[in-house]
Amino acid sequence: MKKPSDLRQPVPSAPFRCTVNGVGVSLELPADKRLLAILRDDLALTGTKRSCEIGRCGACMVLLDGKPVNACLTMAYQCGGRAVTTIEGLPGAEAAEGGHGAALHPVQRAFLEEGGYQCGYCTPGMIIAVTALLRDNPRPDEDDIEEALSGNLCRCTGYGGIVRSVKRAIDLRRGEP
Repeated sequence: MKKPSDLRQPVPSAPFRCTVNGVGVSLELPADKRLLAILRDDLALTGTKRSCEIGRCGACMVLLDGKPVNACLTMAYQCGGRAVTTIEGLPGAEAAEGGHGAALHPVQRAFLEEGGYQCGYCTPGMIIAVTALLRDNPRPDEDDIEEALSGNLCRCTGYGGIVRSVKRAIDLRRGEP
């Protein structure tokens, strides 16, 4: 007797063409492959975290054409011709990781200075969400911050350090020490 998994038809491959962190990417992939798997498994961009895989935690958050999305829910075919930005693609992130002494992105710096992380697993998704918030709203109030982070779960902190980090990032963007 055949199992249900034996009855499934293979998904045909399709071209995956988009820009990831400013670099053109062209791969042949199953059209139903999720962006999270592409980033981590095919492109070795492991800053985007695999966690709930059902869009509830925000650990896999990336920017798609500048808007925050959960990579675990985004299919390959939805990315065609679009721009994906991961935590590695934030301005300053790549050079800083490589030890070249480049300045961190202001949101990354704020998270470091204010202790906006503990284990760090949710941090990339939080930083992506805050980056999008501050791009769209340079002076968010407490309600704006809470709304922007509502799709990101942290199991370690009480969110105090995270909110302090957002406020610090606002100051850094304004050039305040």
